[in-house]
Amino acid sequence: MQNGNSANNSIIHPAGFYIVGLSSVPYINIYVMFLTVLFVITVICNVFLITIIYYDHRLHVPKFMAVGNLALVDLILSTSLVPAMIKIHLALDNFLPFKLCLVQMFTYYTFVSLESLSICILSYDRFIAICLPLRQESINTNTRMAYIIGAIWLFCIFINIYATTSILPLSFCYSLEVNSYFCDFAPVLLLACNDMTHQWILATASTMVVIFIPLTFIFLTYIGILITVFRMKNNQSRYKALATCTEHLIIVTFFFIPVFIIFNLSFFGVLWHPNIGLVCLSLSSLITPCVNPIIYSLKTKEIRSRINFLLTHRLSVHPHKNAH
Repeated sequence: MQNGNSANNSIIHPAGFYIVGLSSVPYINIYVMFLTVLFVITVICNVFLITIIYYDHRLHVPKFMAVGNLALVDLILSTSLVPAMIKIHLALDNFLPFKLCLVQMFTYYTFVSLESLSICILSYDRFIAICLPLRQESINTNTRMAYIIGAIWLFCIFINIYATTSILPLSFCYSLEVNSYFCDFAPVLLLACNDMTHQWILATASTMVVIFIPLTFIFLTYIGILITVFRMKNNQSRYKALATCTEHLIIVTFFFIPVFIIFNLSFFGVLWHPNIGLVCLSLSSLITPCVNPIIYSLKTKEIRSRINFLLTHRLSVHPHKNAH
């Protein structure tokens, strides 16, 4: 234990915590191998998508600035979880030092927050493109998009530094076993032995800000989009407008629906086996970063055409390989 003094009380910080959340899940090694495969796909696809957007100057527009930002967030979010899970279950080492625990907690929640707000930015982009097409270039400029992305990064970093450091005044004098698949905020709080009211209020407020407010904003933007679409007289224009939203709606479904369902089931006291909740949460945290770049690569015409160009160019440079 590491002891320190704070005013009249002694603050007790442990050397670290033991991450035990998934230890009782059947066939855990197979599950971790599955997550490892997801992680490899996530890294390859997101790096590929970022590279295409970075090097193709035709994609240096607000929409693809937002898509590239989401890919970067996905990449870091999955990296904050999977390597540590591999270490726990394949190297049989589930101990996480206290400071490293706080780093993982900060990184995970910062990039989950950024994931939510980045998806929100994409709905803003679709709303401007469909509802205000004549003013799109003046409203949604590269500079403005860069400011918006920079603002959400600063906001998420700030609130999560504050949330993470709010744990420091707490003492941990009970169990050191964290019942989660990583160094999670709420399970760590449950191990503290002094008043945690401030931390719980902060956690609830942060959840509302980074999950439910963006979800409400997305819902309102799509109401605006649907009103605009149904006012269009041409069916082909309606279809084209809605088609540009499909990749975003798929991403919203993958990210928000599992979180929303799990939060509400817990809020209304629905009881289920703890393993089910942890598996669902871990999958929702890791499938979304894997699926996002694939969806945008397959569903977005500009990225598809760039991929086709690269493949065609490569085949034309090495024609002898096709002779076999």
